[in-house]
Amino acid sequence: MDPLGFLQRVVSTPSPSGHEEHVAEVLLEGMQALGLAVDRDAAGNVIGRTGDAEAACHIVLLGHMDTVPGHIPVCQRNGSLYGRGSVDAKGPLVAFVLAAARAAEGGCRAQITVVGAVGEEAYSQGAHHLARTMPAPSCVIIGEPGGWEGVTIGYKGVLSLKWDLSLPAMHSAAGAATPAEIATDFWRQVQSDASLVNNGRSGHFDTLDPSLRAIRSSDDGLQQGAAMHLTLRYPPGMEAEGLLARLSGFCTPEAHLQTVYSEPPFIAPKNTPPVRALLRAIRTNGGSPRFKLKTGTSDMNVVGPIWQCPIVAYGAGDSSLDHTPNEHIDLDEWLRSIEVLRGVLCTLGQDVQATARAAV
Repeated sequence: MDPLGFLQRVVSTPSPSGHEEHVAEVLLEGMQALGLAVDRDAAGNVIGRTGDAEAACHIVLLGHMDTVPGHIPVCQRNGSLYGRGSVDAKGPLVAFVLAAARAAEGGCRAQITVVGAVGEEAYSQGAHHLARTMPAPSCVIIGEPGGWEGVTIGYKGVLSLKWDLSLPAMHSAAGAATPAEIATDFWRQVQSDASLVNNGRSGHFDTLDPSLRAIRSSDDGLQQGAAMHLTLRYPPGMEAEGLLARLSGFCTPEAHLQTVYSEPPFIAPKNTPPVRALLRAIRTNGGSPRFKLKTGTSDMNVVGPIWQCPIVAYGAGDSSLDHTPNEHIDLDEWLRSIEVLRGVLCTLGQDVQATARAAV
């Protein structure tokens, strides 16, 4: 199979969250052609299995096949592939599939499960289903961009909130604050409070970062209203419940503040088998590995606390291009990441063999 052709076909198949059916078929077909046993679970996740089904070591490569909305014409230009999802995160997912197939062909003595999860860009429905239904594997690699030399071990938490207020309509000359004015005042208090919390903190991973995602007002002649969607990215040491209680204190009695979605922050240990294997494979391929902590979230936040097994995130691509109209992935870097992953899987498989021999 032509790796670049497979990647381009996957990227060319639109799959915004909730509409992954067509790309799932492309992935299933590609996995089957590469010799993986495939199916889909109850959540719609694509599952591919290869390697030694009897091995003690079970490696899960967890990527996601959905994207944020927005069409970007797919094309190759100046050694890069442009298209929605090329970086976040179809590039890492297709690299997982190809690396798993190559490792199995090379005799990797580990069970390898590749997952194309649904809904990561929404509320991680696919990962939550896996965390509930799949036994904890030996180790997990999450497919997210961090550069082919990057080894990501942590993500901030997220708290997504809805604020709304409705009041009886009044004349503009009445002098009372409108819901829109009350909304903007609440947002300013959130910003000011975050500045106080962040005083003395350095680095974006350690700060509390609020973001106003949407705001609207309404007036039907009888009721005036305002509604906001805001998110807070928060570091280890903070909890969603405490943040919600803190922000509730800024609300007027008539306003409503409720949680839409939340995931806790998560940091994985550095000295684990998949991390050591990644460091070794990156160096073997001529790179200089570096650890990364990300200010967003990923499916690591979901499965990490539940499975409690060694976990790390890896994938080619510049994460600053995530969700942007200029999303593209360097193809030489992407091809190199496949070799890194193949080396990781082979190393972990060899560790299984060495452990088995020592036990005899």
